[in-house]
Amino acid sequence: MTMNAIIEVSDLSFNIGESIILRDISFRIRQGEYISVIGPNGSGKTTLLKCLDRIYTPQKGDIRINAKSINAYRQKALAKIMGYVPQTTGQAYPFSVYEFVLMGRYPFLNPFTPPKREDHEAVLDALRLTDMEAFAHRIMGTLSGGERQKILIAAALAQGSKILILDEPTTFLDPRHQDEVQEILIRINRESGVTIISSTHDINSALSASDRIIALKKGEIIFSGTPDKLIKNGLLKRIYDRSFVLMTHPHTNMPVVL
Repeated sequence: MTMNAIIEVSDLSFNIGESIILRDISFRIRQGEYISVIGPNGSGKTTLLKCLDRIYTPQKGDIRINAKSINAYRQKALAKIMGYVPQTTGQAYPFSVYEFVLMGRYPFLNPFTPPKREDHEAVLDALRLTDMEAFAHRIMGTLSGGERQKILIAAALAQGSKILILDEPTTFLDPRHQDEVQEILIRINRESGVTIISSTHDINSALSASDRIIALKKGEIIFSGTPDKLIKNGLLKRIYDRSFVLMTHPHTNMPVVL
């Protein structure tokens, strides 16, 4: 086990019938890292994230969280460590924002007693971290897609999780909300030490936000490393089977993929 590794994945494989979705996936993630998972559609990104959160059970391999097999955790114990934000569906939930985020406290709540002070404090902290305090009494169905995505993140944060797994969190959002969601994720990673594992099709956000990037193709890892190494040696063309234009951003001097 690598020192300070919070997640270790070893020889993970997942099949649906005769179709191989993931094949012999192995990697380690340290506490506080920001990891982006990229790759073309059908490469296995969503399946990998669902295996990490135990939504799916792989046919082969092992996932260890804090040096303990993921299968050894009770569901509430795992939820205190790891929060999951799925792809947005546009579903309108018949709850207020505050009520919805409070549901994120389910690992700590008892169905026979009311929420405690620390539960309400966790909800308020999560709303503050996501800049959504002013929306506490709004009904979820009245929110825009970007606002709803921030509340899904807030609900995951209310769990108290130090690992946050997000499946394409900015998909279908307009540019302003894409930027706002990305800024929130960077802030909670840098300021609160939350480990972020996020799949994305936005290569530029992955380059700018990530400590490391994992690239999948046809269910296999074909790159795992720092953002600066991703843009070298034609790796992007190998991942996506197409050419890209690279340039330097005029204000940040960061590489930009066109």
